[in-house]
Amino acid sequence: MILNEFENIVKTEIEELHKFFVGWFTGTFDAGSFDEGFLARFDPDFLFISPTGIILTLKELSSKIRNTYHTNENFRISIRKVKIQHVLNNEIIATYEEWQRNSITSIAPDNGRVTTVIFKKTEPLRWLHVHETLISEYVGKTKPFDY
Repeated sequence: MILNEFENIVKTEIEELHKFFVGWFTGTFDAGSFDEGFLARFDPDFLFISPTGIILTLKELSSKIRNTYHTNENFRISIRKVKIQHVLNNEIIATYEEWQRNSITSIAPDNGRVTTVIFKKTEPLRWLHVHETLISEYVGKTKPFDY
């Protein structure tokens, strides 16, 4: 596959996972959808590096996410600037911006982060590694939170 063929697959996967997060946190998704909507997307060796530098395995992250069902009815996410950086033999590396609104677990309730993701190039894609970096407060104030 050429780069363009992966663009829609990667963008859709990123957007669908974040739709799950919004639905999970707001309680609009069925509480029984966790395994299919979240766990099934990840490689067993998945690692997450939070904006504060905390490293979590899939088991640790899934425990935290599972315990947040219907805890934030006003939570919103907007995904922007999805870009594939590299397509390797077995992985795809992409970046995107994640803008959160009304978060109750972030340092600032309205915040932005640049995320690097490594997908295993399987059918469907599997999340292997995520590293998030907060976008500075100054830049965050210049972005419209219009979602």
